[in-house]
Amino acid sequence: MKSMKLVRAALRRLARSGAALLLAASAAFVPAAFAEEEPIKVGVLHSLSGTMAISETTLKDTVLMLVEQQNAAGGLLGRQLEAVVVDPASDWPLFAEKARELIEQEEVDVVFGCWTSVSRKSVLPVFEELNGVLFYPVQYEGEESSKNVFYTGAAPNQQAIPAVDYLMNDFGAERWVLAGTDYVYPRTTNKILEAYLKAKGVAEEDILINYTPFGHSDWQSIVADIKKFGSGGKKTAVVSTINGDANVPFYKELGNQGISAEDIPVIAFSVGEEELSGIDTGPLVGHLAAWNYFMSVDAEVNDDFIDAWLAFIDNEDRVTNDPMEAHYIGFNMWVEAVKKAGSTDPEAVQNAIIGVTVPNLSGGMSTMLANHHITKPVLIGEIQDDGQFDVVWQTDDLVAGDAWSDFLEGSKDITADWTDALMCGNYNTVAKTCSGQNYE
Repeated sequence: MKSMKLVRAALRRLARSGAALLLAASAAFVPAAFAEEEPIKVGVLHSLSGTMAISETTLKDTVLMLVEQQNAAGGLLGRQLEAVVVDPASDWPLFAEKARELIEQEEVDVVFGCWTSVSRKSVLPVFEELNGVLFYPVQYEGEESSKNVFYTGAAPNQQAIPAVDYLMNDFGAERWVLAGTDYVYPRTTNKILEAYLKAKGVAEEDILINYTPFGHSDWQSIVADIKKFGSGGKKTAVVSTINGDANVPFYKELGNQGISAEDIPVIAFSVGEEELSGIDTGPLVGHLAAWNYFMSVDAEVNDDFIDAWLAFIDNEDRVTNDPMEAHYIGFNMWVEAVKKAGSTDPEAVQNAIIGVTVPNLSGGMSTMLANHHITKPVLIGEIQDDGQFDVVWQTDDLVAGDAWSDFLEGSKDITADWTDALMCGNYNTVAKTCSGQNYE
């Protein structure tokens, strides 16, 4: 699959070379007035060092590619875009400092960034205080909707819940290991999943929950516990919210202890093509991941995206992944909202973007909803020995992101709507009150 895509990439780049030359030639005739316009600044807030650099560096490059493409297409509102890159270095308080730097000092018009929920929680007060605009591209735990944030990654009902349903229905899982990195996303997601599993009749003794710190490397005893837990006569599955570079030794130890996908399948929410490119995937064939996009998706728009990425990064071995698609969707939604509003002003963009629909990379269209989440397909893929995923299941239709879980007390009665109907991200439909951030 990957080799065929690379061949197509070479052919497409050759076919496009003439068009690229025409674009370059026409750029020389841009009116002087446009050339003198101040650029529209695009902030890039991703870790380029530290434990999360393994995942986030690629997202920085993705935004740079999208900015370059937009400029080649004539810019936006007659102005060029300028990317402003900072490195919060996997340091959660530093994320807040860098966000403030981007908005106050660099005066960016929009920011694309963060990966972990703790980094997003760190910057959230800054964006709300300064009325900035953040596009957040990674799956997260839900339980949040801010006027200043657009969540283009999956909410739990677009990843975690369908993943559990798949393992329960197709594999027949009865015992569950919820293994995660110790921070807000895994803990909240597992709280939702624990409630969901119990609602489905799973006994408490059939749920094992484990957390490890960022960068954890010694997995021998934990994997041994998983193996023992799965030897009790009931089919057992692992739901992994392990994040960052801790995934590499985790999967290696699974192979070392002979845990196969046939015996105890692992379904991951934070392992994609980028993470697999750094490890020997041979022992992991058959283990699973739940995302809204895989590089192996068979769609012309995806082929074009892969071609553009490989040409931009100038490395035929690089891969694409789900958070990259989320930035692709979010960036294009922002562009369309700016065009619609005729301005990069945050208030204007926030009002214009709801209802904006752009292509996703699976061949469909995704829409920005009133709760600042988007519609997405849900896909489950099996790890292949080349580091790619074979899609084994997907939803028939797009799934609308739910900001508040239907399975948690205190959340199931909450809704979010940033239109004039409510203008609230935390509205209690029973009490008829809005709490938290409210711009009425």
